[in-house]
Amino acid sequence: MRILVIGGGYVGMYTALRLQKKLKIELKRAREGKGGVEIAVVSPEPYMTYQPFLPEAGAGSISPRHVVVPLRRVLRDCRIIVGEARQIEHADRVATVETAATGEEGGGPLRLHYDELVLAPGSVSRALPVPGLADVGIGFKTVEEAIGLRNHVLEQLDIASSTRDPEIRDAALTFVFVGGGYAGVEALAELEDMARYACRYYHNLRPEELKWILVEATGRILPEVGDEMGGYAVRELRARAIDVRLDTRLESCENRVAVLSDGSRHPCRTLVWTAGVKPHPIVSATDLPRTERGRLSCTATLQVEGAEHAWAAGDAAAVPDLTAEEPGVECAPNAQHAVRQARVLADNIVAVLHGRPQTAYRHAYAGSVASLGLHKGVARVYGRRLKGYPAWFMHRVYHLSRVPTFNRKARVLAEWTLAGFFKREIVSLGSLEHPRAEFEIAAGDGHRPGKP
Repeated sequence: MRILVIGGGYVGMYTALRLQKKLKIELKRAREGKGGVEIAVVSPEPYMTYQPFLPEAGAGSISPRHVVVPLRRVLRDCRIIVGEARQIEHADRVATVETAATGEEGGGPLRLHYDELVLAPGSVSRALPVPGLADVGIGFKTVEEAIGLRNHVLEQLDIASSTRDPEIRDAALTFVFVGGGYAGVEALAELEDMARYACRYYHNLRPEELKWILVEATGRILPEVGDEMGGYAVRELRARAIDVRLDTRLESCENRVAVLSDGSRHPCRTLVWTAGVKPHPIVSATDLPRTERGRLSCTATLQVEGAEHAWAAGDAAAVPDLTAEEPGVECAPNAQHAVRQARVLADNIVAVLHGRPQTAYRHAYAGSVASLGLHKGVARVYGRRLKGYPAWFMHRVYHLSRVPTFNRKARVLAEWTLAGFFKREIVSLGSLEHPRAEFEIAAGDGHRPGKP
């Protein structure tokens, strides 16, 4: 028997981890060739990314390798398949998976047969048809994007410090972030902190010359923390000379000029897009029922409606919120629900295998915390509102308690402790993104090509 888990994020990893714990005897029998159960996890990367730490990784407060959790180390009794699920035919219980070896072997993709399916691919950035966005936009959902953005921001400071052209200088020092949710606000706040600190090491740059713009289409930011704390966050950011534009949309960013719906134009070399997410494309490549928004229709027990042996949770699943006062409300697609849903999902699969009754997912939303940079934050936890240093401290304590494995907790805590004694690192390692560049130069004419 095979349980196939699609996705190695919060739901995928935590579901497999709990199944691994609950089905020890069955897994052992499978390894001995005596039947039993095999757990196969399909993930495009061999690690799980703890996304709440991406802003701090981007700002250099945490090493990027401590933001990810190696799946092979955590899921030792599971079969890890690094690849992308392209199609799922649940009627035949078959998943089509492409791996890195698919092209090398010259053959077709893998066709994995399964008995139970856990579909937890997460979400991807929702890019709107804004002219120029696909050419210049930078996302903020992966550790690669976070580190790439850090290198890019520091590189812009180098460009501004070196150029004699005032237009290039102004564009290099203008940073536009689109989206007022967690990702956009925390990324902007942490990187603004880092860039302002870095300016002290440039002889001709001053922090007040940097222009940071946050563009949000609605009338508030950080809706999860409530109107009062969201308003405080706006005031805090504006007090740091960050231009927060509410009820404003990005109309175009062609030729490196951000054109906003309020008529303003901002030449810039940095445009970060964090304006929402959508379910992973694999969801639409299945024969499973979906909602109008493209998420999988699920019951409170986390089974896909009308599809036996199919389960889902997390960003790609529409799970009814049994704690809501009004009927028809769905659980918010966030990490708080995803981790808890994974536990219930795994327990329900074990219950089905052992002929026991299932449990409905029920969790009252505890609250939210958000960082606004070093020693600054907002929070709303169990109805209590916090701001400033207490909220920032709670943000760190909460996420330190939630990051998987003791190994990662210890390493992150050590880095935070050392950061209190030493100065920030302000080195751009953009060359890491092109490791063969130096060799290509040496093998060519020996001259470094100019950057656009």
